Amino acid sequence: MNKVVIFNKPYNVHSQFRKDHDEMATLADFFDDKSLRVAGRLDKDSEGLLILTDSGELNHALTTPAHKKGKIGKTYLVQVENTPTQIQLDALRAGVPLKDGKTLPAKVKLLDTLPITLWERHPPIRERKSIPTAWLSITIFEGKNRQIRRMTAHVGLPCLRLIRHAVGTCVLGELAVGQSRTLHLNDEQTRRIFGL
Repeated sequence: MNKVVIFNKPYNVHSQFRKDHDEMATLADFFDDKSLRVAGRLDKDSEGLLILTDSGELNHALTTPAHKKGKIGKTYLVQVENTPTQIQLDALRAGVPLKDGKTLPAKVKLLDTLPITLWERHPPIRERKSIPTAWLSITIFEGKNRQIRRMTAHVGLPCLRLIRHAVGTCVLGELAVGQSRTLHLNDEQTRRIFGL
């Protein structure tokens, strides 16, 4: 059986167990199971679904770029400054040129409502009364460093808040921030849940 932990990572928590200094918030503040490894990092200023597992095979599948193995999509809820235009949305869908290469095509939707109940973030995002914000759902099939933030900035939509909502068919759901749930899955269940 594979142990899979679904964790709703809070803002400002590093996706690692090692602490570089005492004040640094890491996964060690939430877990003491030495068998767990992070299957795909999430920046400290990003929130939401983080998967930890004792399965080397699952870890490899979730961290290997799509063009090498599978097509596991990672879906993010992205709050951006400004109201996106159709041109900006189409550019994100087609892929945008970044310093480390053009991104693969992405699935992008402008959201009227969020699929989760949003929790308060500490500290809260900056708000400017004269600039509107919007929420997007963006699914990517690769994992360049800070990719979503760089993509939205490239098309003129600065990212204010970034929440990973799903990896494959595994979704965050209504798991409270800082909370986790543990699954014990056989290989077939693991493949089905993560779309392997």
